[in-house]
Amino acid sequence: MSIQESRRPRPAPAQESAPAQEPLWRHVVGGVLRRRRRAQGRTLQDVADVAGISMPYLSEIERGRKEASSEMLAAVAGALGLGLVDVLVLAQGELAQAVRPVRQVSTTGVTSGQGSRGTVCLAA
Repeated sequence: MSIQESRRPRPAPAQESAPAQEPLWRHVVGGVLRRRRRAQGRTLQDVADVAGISMPYLSEIERGRKEASSEMLAAVAGALGLGLVDVLVLAQGELAQAVRPVRQVSTTGVTSGQGSRGTVCLAA
């Protein structure tokens, strides 16, 4: 095989029907924070100032580009009048809605379709 042949992009393997991908946690949490901030009619700068973080960093969190630490999430949640548990519950609800048609979590693990055992619920 020549060098030129090895550099050619290989075709992607054919997939019959690609399963829906689960959203990343940082995207879900970022969306929750952004919607709450906008619902309160507040600016990024206002919330960032109260939370004690930079406005560009808060923007990155809201857009799901940064994986915020629990301390940062707690600070932003507090600036929005929420507890960390409130953010987690809202994010969990959205995540469950996004993946419910695809998967179900059973007490024995993740299964496809309908499981015969009970489902696991997250509680705070």
